[in-house]
Amino acid sequence: MNEQDNLHILVIEDEEDIAFLIRFMLERQQYSVDHAADGRQAMDYLAQSAPPDLVLMDIMLPYHDGIEIIQRLRSTPGWEYLPVLMLTAKAREADIVKALELGADDYVTKPFQPEELLARIKRLIRRPR
Repeated sequence: MNEQDNLHILVIEDEEDIAFLIRFMLERQQYSVDHAADGRQAMDYLAQSAPPDLVLMDIMLPYHDGIEIIQRLRSTPGWEYLPVLMLTAKAREADIVKALELGADDYVTKPFQPEELLARIKRLIRRPR
C-alpha cells in the first residue's frame, strides 16, 4: 500500500485543462481528488465537506479569489492547519508574500513542472501538523 493511498486532495482551479492534468497526475499517484472549478464552489466545499489532506489552489478564480478562500479556510474549524499549496500564474513577489502571510504553506508558479509539484505535495502531506 502506498503512503498516498486514501489521501484526499482538493484542487481549486478554474482552467479546465490544468485541472484535468492535475487530477490525472494525482490520481496516477493514488490520491483521491475533488475539484472546485471556481471560488463559489470552493466556498461551498469549505462549508459542507470534511477537510481533505491538502488543498491545491489557484489565486485567480471567478467569484472568490484564492486570497479570500485562504482567509476563509484558515478561519474554518478543522481547516486551520491544513496544508495549502498555491499554484498560480501570479509570480510577483507581492502576490507570493501575501499568500504566504495569509497562511499558504507553499507557492508554485505556472507553468509548473509536474515532478516538482508532486514532490512539494508529498512534502506538505508528510509534514506533522
